[in-house]
Amino acid sequence: MKVMTARDAKNHFGEFLDAARREPVLVTKIDRPVGIMISLEDAKDTLLADFFIEKDPGYDEWLSGKVSRTMERVASGESALVDHNDAMAQLKERIAARLRQTP
Repeated sequence: MKVMTARDAKNHFGEFLDAARREPVLVTKIDRPVGIMISLEDAKDTLLADFFIEKDPGYDEWLSGKVSRTMERVASGESALVDHNDAMAQLKERIAARLRQTP
């Protein structure tokens, strides 16, 4: 990972942006890390991308409610968590079934 001081990032902003397109760049100030710059291409595979996607009004409340209700069902024993590998297998089967239904 490339490291740049905040001063160098400011004074050589074009180079800073070019470097961030190639790899993450750690920004330091007074020899301490203070931030990191990554490209949008790198960010798209992380949760950071969610911050840049426009959401319908009320989405965050809907999602919070959905997660809360699910966690309540798990805590009460009404529902159970599924192992990751099993969940992925179920998801793949549901997708395959939908694709088979598509004319």
